[in-house]
Amino acid sequence: MGKLVFAIAVTLGIYAHAQEEKTDEQPVSDTVKHWSVLGKNTLLVNQTAFSKWVGGGANNVGWLAGANYNLTYEKDNDLWENIIILDYGQNNTKGLGTRKTQDLINISTNYGRKFSKSWYMSAGAGLQTQFSAGYEDGNNPQAKKISNFMAPGYLNLGLGITYRPNDNITVNLRPTNARWTLVLDKELQTAGTYGLKQDGDTSLLQFGFLGTAFYKLKIMENINLTNTASIFSNYLDHPERLVLSYGAILNMKVNKFISTNITVDVLYDHNQIQKTQLKQTLGIGFAYTVDNGVKRSSRQDSQWWIKK
Repeated sequence: MGKLVFAIAVTLGIYAHAQEEKTDEQPVSDTVKHWSVLGKNTLLVNQTAFSKWVGGGANNVGWLAGANYNLTYEKDNDLWENIIILDYGQNNTKGLGTRKTQDLINISTNYGRKFSKSWYMSAGAGLQTQFSAGYEDGNNPQAKKISNFMAPGYLNLGLGITYRPNDNITVNLRPTNARWTLVLDKELQTAGTYGLKQDGDTSLLQFGFLGTAFYKLKIMENINLTNTASIFSNYLDHPERLVLSYGAILNMKVNKFISTNITVDVLYDHNQIQKTQLKQTLGIGFAYTVDNGVKRSSRQDSQWWIKK
């Protein structure tokens, strides 16, 4: 009898162990998380030095730091996309001092409810301004001040539709959009500055159409181009005076931590100056990508532009 009990116990033990091993070997199901966090942090530096150089020149050193994040929630018919772009840079040239070379705060959020394939009814908001004061004569602090933090600041609130066939293309069309131009620096609150109507005014309200577009293109391996564009027309006053902007970032990745960026920005805003504004930067430096590695529904394979 004892031998029988021992045999049964051994058999049950072997069976239980086999079941445990079988359970351990079963593949864990892939869970689709609904939050996606994609971002890139960059630090670009440049330096030039001269010693008895007959061709002439001035010693200088510069830096540019930036953060570009996309936080997206996507579940069933809901899509909520948040974008944070922060850039700031300076250059110090011997004999001239420190000058600002880049300055941008751009934060936006957009919620959409799908009503057709790739189409969403949406509502969104955006804020764009800068970190520090800007001056005439190449940002010379001794010159006249022409801008500052929230002077101007642009706040947009609107309703419309969003077209988003994949992670590479997003188009927002808002036929109802309120646009506030904020000027919170008292030195700049004069009639005509950024469209202000009277001295002492702190803001200007415009109501009209806003269209924005984002397009990411892979030119070749490790060379990516990101395009952004926007157009605004004020229904209330001179709708023909369009506010137009276009930005391009060409990123050439050397390896996991080093990349080269070329940026081009074009802007026309009648309330700033009645001329086309152009800005271009070039830099090489360190870049660190943040990617939480989760699937974004069935479109994870389209996140090529930010993968490590």
